[in-house]
Amino acid sequence: MSTLEFNDALISLEQYLRSFAYNYTRNNEDAEDLTQETILKALKYRTQYTPKTNFKAWVFTIMRNVFINQYRRKLKAATIFDSSKELYLLQKSDDNYGNPMNYMLGKDLNSQLDKLEDEYKKPFSMHFDGYKYQEIAESLNIPIGTVKSRIFVARKKLMDYLPDYRYQI
Repeated sequence: MSTLEFNDALISLEQYLRSFAYNYTRNNEDAEDLTQETILKALKYRTQYTPKTNFKAWVFTIMRNVFINQYRRKLKAATIFDSSKELYLLQKSDDNYGNPMNYMLGKDLNSQLDKLEDEYKKPFSMHFDGYKYQEIAESLNIPIGTVKSRIFVARKKLMDYLPDYRYQI
């Protein structure tokens, strides 16, 4: 594939790339950045493309890899090292305690939490308070798979009770 053919094929995919990038980022500016980064990588590694193979799949794979790498970089930049005995990596959290949305979510969540049966409420509450699955399983004397299942069911029920907060629970 000549350079001209390669460039034409890449440019013809630009709109598809932008749409696909938006599915990853859910933000127009980030989608545009991801598209540009993908095109730049495709041009840089043009020699890696095997002619007469699926060009579109090759470019979209580049986009997926770029997105994953950017996501990992952001995640890594937002972590701090905990020098405790267990050496956990903890996520930095922004101070959102004064955030009105979090206050409303907490208030509404607590009121709807009472609607859950105890078998779901207890594991979910413990998980929400920061307990690990293993700690919850040992505390309630139930298998870890049951803990995960009950937390999942509790989340689903709470999402049904609180549709306005569907993606925050």
